[in-house]
Amino acid sequence: MVIRRSGERGYADHGWLQSFHTFSFADYQDPEHMGFRALRVINDDRVAPSRGFGMHPHQNMEIVTYVLEGELAHKDSMGNGSIIRPGEVQRMSAGTGVYHSEHNTSKAGATHLLQIWIVPDRRGYTPSYEQKAFSKEERQGKLRLVASQDGREGSVTVHQDVSLFAGLFGQGEEARYELPAGRNAWVHVARGSVELNGTLLEAGDAAALEAAGAPAAGGAGQSLHLVGKGAGEVLLFDLA
Repeated sequence: MVIRRSGERGYADHGWLQSFHTFSFADYQDPEHMGFRALRVINDDRVAPSRGFGMHPHQNMEIVTYVLEGELAHKDSMGNGSIIRPGEVQRMSAGTGVYHSEHNTSKAGATHLLQIWIVPDRRGYTPSYEQKAFSKEERQGKLRLVASQDGREGSVTVHQDVSLFAGLFGQGEEARYELPAGRNAWVHVARGSVELNGTLLEAGDAAALEAAGAPAAGGAGQSLHLVGKGAGEVLLFDLA
């Protein structure tokens, strides 16, 4: 298990936007942190009231937006318009090309969100959009599947062999995840703090777990044990 601490991330302050970059992004370039498997970007953004990202293009990327606090208004060139709130997951497959904008429509508080980019399993998909809500009860003290390649269990669908889980962990609440042999995991603490296999992780910290064992050889996977230490909110990526 390799730990990536919050303070090691890149940071950009644009006045209206404060952004921490887990992986290389824009002016923050670190050849040691270009992504993890198909996971390319985790940007921890805070958008000032009445500000946001104007219309801009994307191609050949699966973009997942996860709002932690406040609201984010979305519009795109496919004709979609929506408000993303905490507990909702938005997936936009940029594919052959799409334009979109994102704004904090509040005049009072900042919007806190994670924007996640996942490299698709091939280029050239037709652009598409999906948004679903996952209640607090579905995520409290457990890991709820929110994005997957096959859209199982009501999750949003991404064009990549990845399963994304979200969980909320109060003090002492715990969950286990059995990572199959040959799979990899990235665990990102969005808020609060949790213990992962006995290691304390605070907000913004992350842990990478590389594949253990080969499925063909009957190798064993890894058990991930999460324990809440203070209103923790966690995203767990199971990746090929």
